[in-house]
Amino acid sequence: MATVYDVLIVGAGFAGLTIAERLCTRHGLRCLLVERRRHIGGNAYDHLDDHGVRIHAYGPHYFRTNSDRVVEYLSQFTAWHPVQYRVKSFTDGRYWSFPINLETFEQFIGRPATSEEMEAWLAEHRVPIDQPANSEEIIVSQVGWELYEKFFRGYTLKQWKRHPRDLSPSVCGRIPIRTTRDDRYLREKFQALPAAGYTALFDRMVAACGDALTLMLDTDYREIAPNTDFRHLVYTGPIDEFYDYAFGDLPYRSLRFEKEGFTPGQLAERQPISGKAGFWQPAMQVNYPNDEDFTRIVEIKHATGQDCDNTTIVREYPHDYTRGREPYYPVPSPDAEAIYEKYRSLAAVGTLPEVFTAGGISRAGVNASFVGRLATYRYYNMDQVIALALEKAEQIGEMSRPKGLTT
Repeated sequence: MATVYDVLIVGAGFAGLTIAERLCTRHGLRCLLVERRRHIGGNAYDHLDDHGVRIHAYGPHYFRTNSDRVVEYLSQFTAWHPVQYRVKSFTDGRYWSFPINLETFEQFIGRPATSEEMEAWLAEHRVPIDQPANSEEIIVSQVGWELYEKFFRGYTLKQWKRHPRDLSPSVCGRIPIRTTRDDRYLREKFQALPAAGYTALFDRMVAACGDALTLMLDTDYREIAPNTDFRHLVYTGPIDEFYDYAFGDLPYRSLRFEKEGFTPGQLAERQPISGKAGFWQPAMQVNYPNDEDFTRIVEIKHATGQDCDNTTIVREYPHDYTRGREPYYPVPSPDAEAIYEKYRSLAAVGTLPEVFTAGGISRAGVNASFVGRLATYRYYNMDQVIALALEKAEQIGEMSRPKGLTT
């Protein structure tokens, strides 16, 4: 007799793994977790490269949060390596402290300054906008046109292939502006990386599920959906793909990564630039807001604290998204939101695509939940995804009592 699963979960990133672990261990449900890549962890997957350096395979994942609940949850599966994430911006032939802070201002005016002097300069150069409607307005309303042009405009155009005025204020508004010497990239109170890496954390989450979880890698859910019996569906992939692009393609941005490794001898020659033995550049991330094709170079060894003689840098190139490429970022813009709203309305009434009914299994009473960046078309951070997944797992778990999932 074929196995009947309580929950089919599509996607083994943070959202899918968190929901699977909670449903299996806290609620005693039988789950099938399907992932089309050959590994778990989604875009947060990390591994040792050919140089023995731990890298983030799909771009840097700087974990941070203000949520004690999220930290407490993940701490069941990992110890932590505290990090103060620091970034530079390379423009006008030099490295600048970034995000904009008092040190950046001193570099800009060419002499020491005080917070009061910087605040006065900003007050003079800000553009008064009470309610910024886009990313250009939110930055010029904080720092004025000159610093906006130096650090934000070019980078945003490359990253999103849209002018900042065509993007939601949240895109550039995520970056703090400070008049102190606080040069940390992020604001959150808890900033750390899993001590043994993200993949070790994910492996422990899977192990905690025991026999209640069936994991299928290198598998497209559409291959098994028609003949898989389940009571609830959790979907974490692109929502437009789920509905066979019924309302057209949602816009995403994709990425291409170019890795380059360096030996100790090569790094010794580079030390006058990096400022630190064993490293290629002076910070974990350097932004390039000018004419280079790449947007940033990441040397994640700065953040992981790995004791390794070699290092690896990763140049990150924005890429147009087409079907078949990996969608990394939903595009926060009014036109994209209008398309997404049509898909959201379809999801709200519980409609399942034909692939789920093609095998003849009754789907009466089957509910679907959409969780994560791609499924809800939101530019969430990792901790936000985990918090939403924890909440969704509780909702599904409550629905399962006293037996089976009901509507």
